[in-house]
Amino acid sequence: MGRIPIPRETLHLPAPQVPLRRDTRSTSRTSLPGNPLAPSAARRFTRAALADWTSLGLLTTCTFCQGDEGCSPGEHSTDLLADDAVLIVDELVTNAVVHAGTTVELLCRLEDPGEDVSGTPAGEGEEPAALVLEISDHHPARAIQSEPAGQGPAGTPEYGRGLQLVASLAERWGITYRSGLKTVWARLPLAGRDPEQDQGTEPALRRGLRAAEILAPATRRTARDDPEWTGRGALSFLAEASELLAGQLDEDLVAALAGQLLVPRLAEWCAVWLDGEGGQQGAAPRLARVWHADEAGIEPLRRILEKEPPRLPVSPRGGPVRMPWPGEGSGAGTGSGSGAGSGAVLACRLVANGRALGTLVLGRPGQDAVPDEVTALIEDFARRVGLAIGAARRYTRQVTISRVLQRGLLPTQVARIPGIASSLVYEPSDDGLAGGDFYDVFPCPPGDRWCFMLGDVQGSGPEAAVVTGLARPWLRLLAREGYRVGAVLDRLNRLLLDDATEAAESASLRVAASSPSSPPAVSPASAASSPSATPSSPSEGGQARFLSLLYGELMPLPGAGGAVRCTLASAGHPLPLLLRPDGTVRAAAEPQLLLGVVEKVAYESSTFDLEPGDTLLCVTDGVTERRSGRRMLDDGDGLARALAGCVGLTAQGVAERIRQTVHDFDETPPEDDVALLVLQAT
Repeated sequence: MGRIPIPRETLHLPAPQVPLRRDTRSTSRTSLPGNPLAPSAARRFTRAALADWTSLGLLTTCTFCQGDEGCSPGEHSTDLLADDAVLIVDELVTNAVVHAGTTVELLCRLEDPGEDVSGTPAGEGEEPAALVLEISDHHPARAIQSEPAGQGPAGTPEYGRGLQLVASLAERWGITYRSGLKTVWARLPLAGRDPEQDQGTEPALRRGLRAAEILAPATRRTARDDPEWTGRGALSFLAEASELLAGQLDEDLVAALAGQLLVPRLAEWCAVWLDGEGGQQGAAPRLARVWHADEAGIEPLRRILEKEPPRLPVSPRGGPVRMPWPGEGSGAGTGSGSGAGSGAVLACRLVANGRALGTLVLGRPGQDAVPDEVTALIEDFARRVGLAIGAARRYTRQVTISRVLQRGLLPTQVARIPGIASSLVYEPSDDGLAGGDFYDVFPCPPGDRWCFMLGDVQGSGPEAAVVTGLARPWLRLLAREGYRVGAVLDRLNRLLLDDATEAAESASLRVAASSPSSPPAVSPASAASSPSATPSSPSEGGQARFLSLLYGELMPLPGAGGAVRCTLASAGHPLPLLLRPDGTVRAAAEPQLLLGVVEKVAYESSTFDLEPGDTLLCVTDGVTERRSGRRMLDDGDGLARALAGCVGLTAQGVAERIRQTVHDFDETPPEDDVALLVLQAT
């Protein structure tokens, strides 16, 4: 966070109604698009305008330095003045593009002596007194952040360098608001700079090194700056800290940011200790981060602090606690200099939801105690750090739980089938977590039969994952009990309906328990088993148990030249496609009803032989319904055409080609899970 100078004048004016009485040749204007090309175009336009004015005689010889530098005629008008003007224009146009994004209006004009800032000239026929640059955008509602003038620098600025540059180069600058327009303007005097404006700066920086001086890292804040900064800059500091910390999902990164925000703004050094996740009494905290204003002092400070972990009261409700300077008893110091061996140390508990998560420790050398106003600010900052660490831990915990559950939802490995080369692609849409799509390939006793499945549960997220966790184990159990393909689907359909009935009964009982005076008109069981009954919505406590499934079994045929017999059935699922070596593609199954919809349905299977070179492609609707605008990938047999182009590829090559086709179909990533299984007879 950096110091942004306050504009020296801010006016709120209506749109000008009286034409300006000035030589029209002394004004140049242009409109620039609100894109990254605008700053470079603005720089070229500004230099061209100054060159034109010099050639027209509007800028006299050495108006900028009055001949003090011994320059050639016109040199400063087109060079040094142009350099300053171009720097200002570049910064202000860049700000307009980044923060407004609208068309940018650039106006360069020569101001007459005595002309006021509103643009009304005082007279005619006089030499120009200043160059005025006006950059306007059409998004005036967005205000520029600022800190009070005279405020000391706060570490290395992260924003506001451009306005520091404008404030240093311009005699005056400000903002003018008009109806539908915001203009940031800067005035460069042509008669030379005011000597008072350059007090305290080195002469060498007044020309070519002026910008480098402005952009250089600032010195550290001293204790004398505390009252002014805590009174005026505390809110800005806390707001920026909250914004930076809120989006972090790693507790160590939160600790690192906390250190960089505090040092050197409020402390010479700081350290962040984090307690264990379990919060067991007596467990040693972990030193997550150490930060020092002098980089050479980080490791010595870490070695001292590791031996002296903070010991604060057990209650997390206590405020900041004073502590001895690290290494004070042993004679070791934390500063890089010989004199930096004592000072004030403050420790704050990091708390979230009433639980202590760690400790923030900071030190200020050369002080007996931290001022009360600084202590209050640090306590408020520590509260924000604690909340950010708590949020990061909750996120980490949820991700860990999801990954553990994922290991139970999907198989750890896919079985190898004799005579079959297989390849699998599985890309969940939800940050790598298992969702509605599932797959499996496994052997069945007595060892001459292998089963495969590819399914898609209705819905997405945790609700779909629950059904996935039921369907895959049920299918494995039914297959190993010896049921054939059609019978497996029949029984799975009944199991899903039974599970939906139980869910509806539980939901009805909860509703009845919450409203004992309004008994249900029908029993839960009869409502769930009624043909006209609809699945309960998640808000009512139940959830639909629909799923589409492609299920099949493979049996190698001894003495058949490597052929493998395939029996499969599709229940509401995209049909599998069979690719022959000659490039022909056909559907390998017949469409049938979704599972979990109707109770009395008999599923039928299809049987065919996979000859060497034949390829069977099984996909979910994340492939066939991949969208690009109003088009879907499988419109007009698009998937079959893509598969026909895979003749001669291995199973892995076919899987990769189809996966790439899915991703190339549209510029945006797929919104649904992408799963496909390729089985190729070898």
